[in-house]
Amino acid sequence: MKLHKTVVLVGMMGAGKTAVGKELARMLAVPFLDSDEEIVAAAAMSISEIFERDGEDFFRAREAEVIARLMRGTPGVLSVGGGAFLNAKTRALISDLGVSVWLRADLELLWSRVRQKTTRPLLMTANPRATLADLLAQREPLYAKADLVVETLPAYAIADTARAVLTKLASRADVLEGVST
Repeated sequence: MKLHKTVVLVGMMGAGKTAVGKELARMLAVPFLDSDEEIVAAAAMSISEIFERDGEDFFRAREAEVIARLMRGTPGVLSVGGGAFLNAKTRALISDLGVSVWLRADLELLWSRVRQKTTRPLLMTANPRATLADLLAQREPLYAKADLVVETLPAYAIADTARAVLTKLASRADVLEGVST
C-alpha cells in the first residue's frame, strides 16, 4: 500500500481519533501525528493551560499553524483536535493537501468516553454533558463537510474502526493505492 496524501481524522472529542489514527498508521506503515501533542510539545504546557493562559482564540490560531505545517510533511495519519475542522482555512488546506475522515459518533458514545476526563477544557462547565451535546449539534454540520465519513460504534474495537477507515480510503486512488478490500 502506498499513501499519497495525509489522512486527517476529524470529529468530536472521544470519537477515537488518536486511538484509531495510531492503528491506521500502523496498518499503513506510515507516521502518526497528533496536532494536540505537537501543540503541547511546542508550548511546553497542556492544552488546558494554554486555554486558561491565552484563551481559545490563541489556541485555535496555533492549532491552524501546526496543522498547516504537518500537512506539508510526509504523508501519514494526522489526528486533529475536535475544533480544528471548524476553521474554514484549515478545512480547505486539508482538502487541498490531504483527505479528511470524520469519525462520527453519537452523544452517548462520546459521553461514555469523555465523562471521566479532566483534560477537556471545553467541558469544564456546570453541565458538561449538556455542553458536549451543544458542541456536537454545532459541529456536526461542519464535520459533515469531510471527504469521507466512518461511523464509530460502541461494539467496534479500535482495529474495526481503523479497518472501516481503510475500506473508505480504498475508494480514493488519489489517496491510497494497493489496497484490496
